Amino acid sequence: MNDQIQIISLKTPKEIEREFLRIGVDSGGVEKMLPKSQYLLIKLKNIPTVVSNILKQEILSKNGEAAVHRNVINFKIEKSDIMLMATIAVLRNFLNGLNGHYFGIPQLKSDIEKALQNYLSHPESWVIRDKRFEWGSKTFIMGILNTTPDSFSDGGDFYDTDKAIEHGIKMAEEGADIIDIGGESTRPGSDPVTLEDELKRVIPVIEGIRKQKNIPISIDSYKPETVSAALAAGADIINDISGGSSDEIIKISLETEAPLIMMHMKGTPKNMQNDPAYENLMDELIQFFHERITNAKGKGLQKICIDPGIGFGKRVEDNLEIIKRLDEFRVFGYPVLIGPSRKSFIGKILGGEPKDRLEGTAAAVAVSVYNNADIIRVHDVEFMQKVIRMTEAIKKDWIK
Repeated sequence: MNDQIQIISLKTPKEIEREFLRIGVDSGGVEKMLPKSQYLLIKLKNIPTVVSNILKQEILSKNGEAAVHRNVINFKIEKSDIMLMATIAVLRNFLNGLNGHYFGIPQLKSDIEKALQNYLSHPESWVIRDKRFEWGSKTFIMGILNTTPDSFSDGGDFYDTDKAIEHGIKMAEEGADIIDIGGESTRPGSDPVTLEDELKRVIPVIEGIRKQKNIPISIDSYKPETVSAALAAGADIINDISGGSSDEIIKISLETEAPLIMMHMKGTPKNMQNDPAYENLMDELIQFFHERITNAKGKGLQKICIDPGIGFGKRVEDNLEIIKRLDEFRVFGYPVLIGPSRKSFIGKILGGEPKDRLEGTAAAVAVSVYNNADIIRVHDVEFMQKVIRMTEAIKKDWIK
């Protein structure tokens, strides 16, 4: 092969910009060409056939492409999904060309522009206690603290209050940005615990850590009573495995200004792994979050985080697809959390009990970081902090 020919594999705007500058492109040229160097696929669902034909012709005229159902052109179907394929520059020209159309196209144009803006930018930062969460600056670490006798991975290890407090402080010193405290196991097949038992497990631990550390604390619960008591005891964030299904929890989040982490789960912990199945995994997850976020925003909530729920009503292949396509959840404009730590999908691939899944967790964490996870929820904070730092050094410009 001729050594003058090189096929370039660059994934971020910063990488591409650096290569332009090496070539000697002037700053004005860099600014003009960057949008032409990034290629996106945008899927639109259930679009009326007349609109599908208009959109396809418009994007073709701008040197983009659109995949539609084969019967769109002859109007034999009423609706079709569409896959728009173009550089960012072409997409912007295409959207400008939609001005003046009918059939609901102006609203569709506005929705695409909003999604594009969310995807290409970072969410608004959070400030909790004296810590600023500047999304996009780094991947933040949430340390898992289960105060339960029966959690899938570390059940009983920190059931004792003093041991739990000690471990929470240890994770903070190892580099955790958030300590996530839960008093009810949500392992597959688990039963709910009483409110009284949950409160006895979590409140003393929150109070104990809070006396010694100013680190942000999240309460891992879907019960409004537990959430309220935990926030009053010193917690700062609500981690809700029910995905914001309770209007009461949304109300608590609004009144206390505590961010709400919405997780997707198919079913309940008791039945979620009873042969879960999806017709189209990512479509269903996006629809789920669209509905939950629309409801929460309609009530005034803005501080939201998305968790696709690794291991919660998911098959092995579903968990792997979520990690590979994690970047797609940025379309909502909120930070994204993922928790692959020691989960069973790793055991099914590599074998071993939960505490033997360090290497598999590290691989899942590294790929998640590369795919723009904002928060990683893990058991092994010190080890995974190194994995995250190394992955970020590869992904971004490493600074000594």
